[in-house]
Amino acid sequence: MKRLIVVRHAKSSWGEPLRDFDRVLEPRGIKDAELVAQATKELIQPQDQIISSAAQRASHTAQIFARIYEIDTIDYRQELYTFDADELERIVKKINNQHNRVILFGHNEAITNFVNKFGDVFIPNVATSGFTMLEFSTDDWQQISRGKTLKVLAPKDLR
Repeated sequence: MKRLIVVRHAKSSWGEPLRDFDRVLEPRGIKDAELVAQATKELIQPQDQIISSAAQRASHTAQIFARIYEIDTIDYRQELYTFDADELERIVKKINNQHNRVILFGHNEAITNFVNKFGDVFIPNVATSGFTMLEFSTDDWQQISRGKTLKVLAPKDLR
């Protein structure tokens, strides 16, 4: 069995004249990420692998979750700075099979389209700081197909 948790980066700021890649989190985004991470902490195991887009808003979100989950290592990947679900699928299918449980931090449209393609629950839009847990009945990331959606959580569900 493979388990993939997909988290959309927290709410980011458009206030500064920065490149999209360099946009930072808003204070509300930081609070929302902390809220969702706290609410899902019991679902996480210390050996879970975290991979994140290298973009500032995604990497900061991953750091917040990692701190709360007490996971020390984050694998930052430039290739996860994608908004395309097909590209995200290619990346996920290349995950090393030694990792059975992966937490991935990325960007929308890719996130919403990916979880709708591979999960069994339709989600109109994964919210910022949104958490979706998928499980696949395979031992090979390259062989993932439609799986089971085990958990969907957005910050508004916790307020």
